[in-house]
Amino acid sequence: MNKVFPNAAAACHDIHDGATLLVGGFGLCGVPNECIAAVRDLGAKNLTVVSNNAGTSTSGLVHLLNNRQVKKMMSSYVGENVVFEKQMLSGEIEVELIPQGTLSERIRAGGAGIPAFFTPTGVGTLVAEGKEVREFGGRRYVMERGITGEFALVRAFRGDRFGNLVFRKTSRNFNPMMATAGRITIAEVEQLVEPGQIDPDQVHTPAIFVQRIFQAQPSQKQIERRTVRPR
Repeated sequence: MNKVFPNAAAACHDIHDGATLLVGGFGLCGVPNECIAAVRDLGAKNLTVVSNNAGTSTSGLVHLLNNRQVKKMMSSYVGENVVFEKQMLSGEIEVELIPQGTLSERIRAGGAGIPAFFTPTGVGTLVAEGKEVREFGGRRYVMERGITGEFALVRAFRGDRFGNLVFRKTSRNFNPMMATAGRITIAEVEQLVEPGQIDPDQVHTPAIFVQRIFQAQPSQKQIERRTVRPR
């Protein structure tokens, strides 16, 4: 089955108002920037966006935030984006801050068909408010629900036209599990190859989880926060 689309706009054409998007990436690594730009240009609003971080003040999800397309953010780390900070503090968007490991596991659980699980993280804090807490082996655990979305937007290093994906280094944070948790997973890839050109042992996300794929344009690698020693 050929799942190749000509570009991001074609692959994201049916993302609609009120949709839940799982957006891959860790910092500025593995962020599906072409998909984000397509969603911005297509104009869907009232989006719920699940992403480890909200990008920076100039890159990533900030383009949807600037366009007032996001109704709710579910994130872990949001400290590099002034636009997000202002909208959160002013109450313009709803925000659910989730411990990073819990966020990762909630997405993984959703992709595995697990509706909920128990974790000790957050017990006794605001994270646990309104949630079921149980005791196992003398320790208290809070119940967290799995996360799924109508669309998952991911960026991979290499993919074939069937949808098998390979992620490189830091981009393996969040992208692979998000690809399993979206009803429709859209992958932008740096290298689009023919079936058989990826060693099966190197596949991180099997094609069964990917519905659409396209060749990304060459882009400049970005650094979230550049730090250097004085000369």
